[in-house]
Parts: sequence; structure tokens; C-alpha cells
Amino acid sequence: MEKLFALFVLMFFSIAAWAEPLDINTATAEEIAATMTGVGKAKAEAIVKEREAHGNFKSVDDLKRVKGIKEGILSKNRDKITVKSDGAASPASAAAATPAPAGTTAPAAVKPPH
Repeated sequence: MEKLFALFVLMFFSIAAWAEPLDINTATAEEIAATMTGVGKAKAEAIVKEREAHGNFKSVDDLKRVKGIKEGILSKNRDKITVKSDGAASPASAAAATPAPAGTTAPAAVKPPH
């Protein structure tokens, strides 16, 4: 029984070691808090708010834009997080992507002269 338990623990940690890094441009505050060492619910929510207010992070180092996130936290978490996705639209492009109200038409496309 003890050997079976040890095998289970070994398998669990082996799988966790192969887990994909968390994309901070698409992650929820709950996912960030659960993944990052030294980041609780409040800092995780601050990360999401920063991303929503100022656009996606271009690198892991961009997390330093968030109050309370310094190099120490980043160095503990670099292998757990990534920035591989564009994720949600940035604030400027979100406004441009908003559909026109119902009943309105978009201007016709203009063909350039030959």
C-alpha cells in the first residue's frame, strides 16, 4: 500500500511538471492565483484589471506594471507563466470591434480607380 501511494505521488508530480505554462493574457484571476507563487487573489485581480485597462502583456516582465509585482515574484514564476496569446482585445481595439447598433448600415466599400 505504501508503494502504491508513493507511485501515485510520483505520477502526480510528474504530470504537474509537464503542465503548460499559464497564459497571463487569457487567464482568470483564479487561475493566476492558483498558479503563481506569491500571488494571492488581490494581486491576481490586479493583474487582470491591468490587462483589461491597458491591453495585453507583451512579455512576462510587463507584469511589473502591476503594483506589488516585482522581480522576486517574477523569478519564482517564470517557468509557470507565458505570454503566448493575444487574448482579449486591447482597450483601443475593443472599441473598434464593437458592432454598429441594429438598423444602421456600414458605408459601402470604395474601389480604387484602375
